[in-house]
Amino acid sequence: MGSSSRYCSISPAVIFVLAVLLLNPDLGSCGCFKRIFSLGDSITDTGNFAYISRNSPPGPPSVPPYGETYFHRPTGRASDGRLIIDFYGEYAHTCMCVPSSNSWNFVCMLNLVPDVVSAQALGLPLLPPSIPEEKTGKFSTGANFAVFGSIALNPKYFMSRYNFSLQRGCLDEQLASFKRVLARIAPGDAATKSLLSESLVVFGEIGGNDYNFWFFDRTHSRDTAQEYIPDVVARIGAGVQEVIKLGAKTVLVPGNFPIGCVPVYLRDYKSNTTTDYDQFGCLKWFNAFSQKHNQLLKQEISKLKSQNPSVKIIYGDYYGAFMELVKNPLRNGIDKPLVACCGGDGPYGTGHECNQKAKVCRDPSRFANWDQIHMTEKAYNVIANGVLNGPYADTPLLHTC
Repeated sequence: MGSSSRYCSISPAVIFVLAVLLLNPDLGSCGCFKRIFSLGDSITDTGNFAYISRNSPPGPPSVPPYGETYFHRPTGRASDGRLIIDFYGEYAHTCMCVPSSNSWNFVCMLNLVPDVVSAQALGLPLLPPSIPEEKTGKFSTGANFAVFGSIALNPKYFMSRYNFSLQRGCLDEQLASFKRVLARIAPGDAATKSLLSESLVVFGEIGGNDYNFWFFDRTHSRDTAQEYIPDVVARIGAGVQEVIKLGAKTVLVPGNFPIGCVPVYLRDYKSNTTTDYDQFGCLKWFNAFSQKHNQLLKQEISKLKSQNPSVKIIYGDYYGAFMELVKNPLRNGIDKPLVACCGGDGPYGTGHECNQKAKVCRDPSRFANWDQIHMTEKAYNVIANGVLNGPYADTPLLHTC
């Protein structure tokens, strides 16, 4: 009942945008991109892992209170509501483009609207997970290949080099699935290139779990992880080059988050040495680690840009966008940026897995962290906004249309 009323109630801002489009013959109706294809891990997964593990005992993110804020049920998203990719989709599909011949520069009609215009309100779906319909889905608006827990490097890499077992999905598998879907929905090189030229490819965030699982294991030196940062970045770069070769013309490549501000890291690596923390309470060493990854990734992107001058490759500064929440929480409506909404009574809201028995905050929109690792819908909205409109992208995504 609540869902149907939501579709019937359209805000005046949306009506205004639609009226401008219908009444102005010089305005072309076009989504910024006809489709979005995404790869990544739990930051982006909209239901693939939930489908893969459907016959296993239910656990995060397939149990309440996951999904409580927006969907009012678990959807396989590791948050209380929507993810960054969901907000990208809403903006990208509802964007109204102004012809370049117009006297004022194209920005996006959405900039005239104070709030996010929902793609669903205009009859457009959120990005579907690919795995449930890999063999049959039409994916007319794109597909999401991201899988919760995925790593960038192949698990064989960690076993052969460090005797470290990681039984996880990886980027190789997602790219293979992506190619199978493309071969089915747009058979032939020309058709594939044409389809991808009208699409946005969101390549990540990926690579964070290559470090997370190492650091959470605690049996290996954390310094050793710095040795393989270049290999993680190189694998991401090679993957981006693969999708460009397939025909992608716009690729967003996000960096890693400030993991030194994540509750599980703050709990597991708690220190009595005050100098281990920055002025905001985050662990300096781990944030410096993320910054090293991001610096190398930006260098890799710069190289890819020089090799592919006709392709728009955008760096998404997820680190900077999240630090905005940490540095200026009240400005963003956040009370406790380093405390998890769903967890237990331990430090930083930790101490219990996020599930039906966990302690859950009353208002997730006042928190940046959801389940001690992943973020709230509120945080993801802020991050997406920073990439779409700036300043947390080397080219704001909405300016690429």
